[in-house]
Amino acid sequence: MKARWRRLWPAVVIAAGAVAGTATTSQAATQGPCDLYAAGGTPCVAAHSTTRALYGAYSGSLYQVRRASDNATRDIGVLSAGGVANAAAQDSFCAGTTCLITVIYDQSGRNNHLTQAPPGGFQGPAAGGYDNLANAAAAPTTVGGQKAYGVYVAPGTGYRNNNTNGVATGDQAEGMYAIFDGTHYNGGCCFDYGNAERNSRDNGNGTMEAIYFGNIKVWGYGAGNGPWRCARKAPSSSARAATTASARQARSTKA
Repeated sequence: MKARWRRLWPAVVIAAGAVAGTATTSQAATQGPCDLYAAGGTPCVAAHSTTRALYGAYSGSLYQVRRASDNATRDIGVLSAGGVANAAAQDSFCAGTTCLITVIYDQSGRNNHLTQAPPGGFQGPAAGGYDNLANAAAAPTTVGGQKAYGVYVAPGTGYRNNNTNGVATGDQAEGMYAIFDGTHYNGGCCFDYGNAERNSRDNGNGTMEAIYFGNIKVWGYGAGNGPWRCARKAPSSSARAATTASARQARSTKA
C-alpha cells in the first residue's frame, strides 16, 4: 500500500487528558486554549505546539531543532508571551542546511515533552529502531499572518514520552483534541495522537486511547472514502500514561 504523507498541524494539548487549537490573530493572546481548559476545571496536562503558545502568559520554548551541518541544536520560542512561534529564528539557524525537530516541549509545566519515539513492538526506520524525526521546514503555515512551522508527520515519524506526569491512567476521565492538515492522510496503521502504553507495545484492549485520522477501515469507518476521525481504544490499564504522536505505514505498526 502506498502511503501518503501527513501534517500534524499547529497545536495539540492533553488536558486532564487532551489536544488544542490554532491562533486566529498575530497578537499575543490574553487567554490561550489551555487557559480555557483550566477555567473549566480540566487543566492541560500536556500541551504541544510548534506554531504558538497555548497559554496567554507562556513565553518559553515551543520546540527544538537540530541542524545537519554540525548537529547543533536551537530552541525555538515565541515572538511574545502568548504569541506565535519565532519562525525567523529557525530560518536563520537552519539556513544553508536542513533541520529536524528533536523535541516538542510541553507548555503545561509538567515536563511531558515529546522526543524521538523508541523501538517497541516494531522497529522504526531510524538508527537503533527509533522512529524518524520530522523535517522542521516541511510544514510551513501562517498563524494570523505570521509564518510558522507545523510538524510534517511522514510514515515512520514518531514522538513519544513513556514517563509522563499527570496524564490519565486506567479509566480516569480525559479529553483529546488535535488539528490536522485534512489533505494529507493514508490508509495505513496508524497516525495517532494521544495516550498510550508506557512500554511502546500493544498491551491489550483498552491500553491506548488516542485520536486517529486517516482512511483505514479496520476499526470501522464513516460515509464516503474518508478520511475519518476515530477515537481509538487500542488492544483499561493503570500503565497507560504515555503521550505519543506518530504515523506509520501498514507494515510498520506500533500501538
